[in-house]
Order: sequence, then structure tokens, then C-alpha cells
Amino acid sequence: MSSKLKVGIIGLGGIANTHVPGWQASPYAEVVAGSDIRPEVFDTWRQKYNVTRFYENFNDLIADPEIDIIDVCSPNMFHTEQTVAALQAGKNVICEKPLAPTPADILKMIAARDAAPAKDGRRPLLMTAQHFRFRGVSQAAKLEIEAGALGPVYHARAWMLRRCLLPNGPTFIYKNRSGGGPTIDIGVHILDLTLWLMGHPKPVAVSGVAKAALAHHKDAFTMWGRQRVSQDMDVEDFAAAFVRFDNGASLILEVSWLLHHNTTGEDAKVWLYGEEGGLEWPSDTLIQSNYATKQLLTATLGVTNDTMEPHALECMEFAKAVTEGLPSPVPAEQSLMVQSILDGIYRSQAAGGEVKIELP
Repeated sequence: MSSKLKVGIIGLGGIANTHVPGWQASPYAEVVAGSDIRPEVFDTWRQKYNVTRFYENFNDLIADPEIDIIDVCSPNMFHTEQTVAALQAGKNVICEKPLAPTPADILKMIAARDAAPAKDGRRPLLMTAQHFRFRGVSQAAKLEIEAGALGPVYHARAWMLRRCLLPNGPTFIYKNRSGGGPTIDIGVHILDLTLWLMGHPKPVAVSGVAKAALAHHKDAFTMWGRQRVSQDMDVEDFAAAFVRFDNGASLILEVSWLLHHNTTGEDAKVWLYGEEGGLEWPSDTLIQSNYATKQLLTATLGVTNDTMEPHALECMEFAKAVTEGLPSPVPAEQSLMVQSILDGIYRSQAAGGEVKIELP
């Protein structure tokens, strides 16, 4: 390779700072440009990361002929427009989760990717930044499952529950910027991980609820800054669902920003139940039975310590995939499954019952 891939980041807020170490550590890529509607952040990025080119308009960044990869780190409701524009310009795109707020938006991205101009016989890659997959405990669990330790997985439970940890910023609590509450903020993390571990069975139906159960209490607060929760918040603070898959498997999902739950901060877990064994994440506890001796077997998988924070590792994997002609580490089609379920929760809440999921 004659030179490193040039990366331009759209949205220079908090999450972008978790991506930069991965680009810096990659032998394949380097950050050279950024875009944000707040020019006051440019000096900080210039001094902290030695980035030299900045644009207030993301279209100008996309039009930069030297840029090979666009890293979309903007609020949820801007993902579709920015990702589609970048793909149409022939740029490879890694986009923060959720890939888009609705399945229809993801389909627009997939169409743009498939119609994008090819370079050296290869169209641009599109990846969702689902960093849970890149944790060491996740990788170890996936290897064990693929080796057959669980057999066919017929049921899963997944939850990501927070006690008084609502992100009280406008890009989270107003639907016109976020697209939804914890369902697509943190639910997207734990659901993507669960489907990945299950081998991506096709969802066919969901029955769910999504409500603001605690946020509109007159004295509701969040431990982030011990702030009062904004009373004009218009997204849910809690959601739960029962999902059916085409192979007969099922899943129970629960997510919340505000919950009277016995945790200090956040409790995230996945339980997988197969015909040959079960597995709990993130402890990576394997549960099996020896039918011949009638013994119950419990073991903890060996896990190598993470070399880097998973937000950084996902960027490194994307740069490697682009350079070596590999498939997208997190294909948009898998994110379409995730978002179809999450969107189904909202539709089920509105309908008051189970709704069908129809994927292309």
C-alpha cells in the first residue's frame, strides 16, 4: 500500500473522540479532516489530533477528493442524509449506531451503496459502528457458539438497564434529533450483539411496549450531572419486547434509561439458551449438562484482555476491510434486522398488539 487511507469525520462531538484512537493505531488509515456545525471545536481538534482540514458543511468534506473513508458521528437523524451522500460520492462509510432511525432509511443507504461508483472493481463498504461485537468477551462467546457448544439457540434474553442514567441532551431526548429513546440508543447495542451471537435468524413478529414511565415525574432526575429531567422530553424511557424468528427461536428484550433496578449505573446482559447448552454474557459463563452422568457443568470461557477500547477496534477493523478487500465487519443488512425489530416495538406500542416484520 503506497499510502494510508484518508479519513474524514462528520460530527466532532463525544463519540468521535472514541473513534480517533483506532484510526491513529491503524496501519491502514489516518484522520486528516473533520466537519462540524460548531467551528469553535476546530482548534481543539487541531491541537489534540493534528487534524488540519475542517468544514462546517459536511458536503464539503465529502467532496474532498483525498478522503477515502467517511466516519459519521453526528446525531441519529442526520445519519441517512450524510451516509447516502458519502456513498454516492464513492466514499467508504462507517456510521455510528443506530445506522438509521428507521428501516426505510437503512434501505436508502443499502440502495446508495449498491449503486455507488466502483473503484478498482469494488463498490464502497458500509459498516455500522456496533462496538459491543469487538469486546474480548463478545469475540470469545462467538467462537464458542460457532464451535457448537450451545447447539441450536432456541431462546434468548437480553437487557440493557440503567438506574437514573438518562442522557439529558437534546440529541437524545427529542425525537426530531434522536428518532427515539433508549430503544434505539442502547437497545440497538444489546440487540445487535444478541442477534450476532444467535447467528442472525430472521425476525418475523414483535410484540412490544415503549413508554415514558418515570421521566415525567415532576422531580425526575438523572445521575449525569444530577440534573432534572427535561419535562418536554418526547421519547420513551423504557421499552420491552417479545420477538419471534422464522426458525422458531424467540427473544425477550428490555431497555431503559430510568428504572428502579438494583444496579449502580448500567446492567447489560445476554442469556442464550440452546439445545446443548446456555451462555451468559458478559461473564461468558457456559452452562451445560452431562446427561450420561447426570452432572450440571458450569465453566467460564478464557478471554484475552482487550488491547484497545472497542470503539477504536471497530475502526481498525473497518480500515483493514477496506484495504484488504474484505466484507463489511457489520453489514447494513444485519443492521436492517436490528432496526426492523426496534421499529416494530414502536409500531406494536401504537397498535396495542403484535406486529409483523417484513424484510426484503
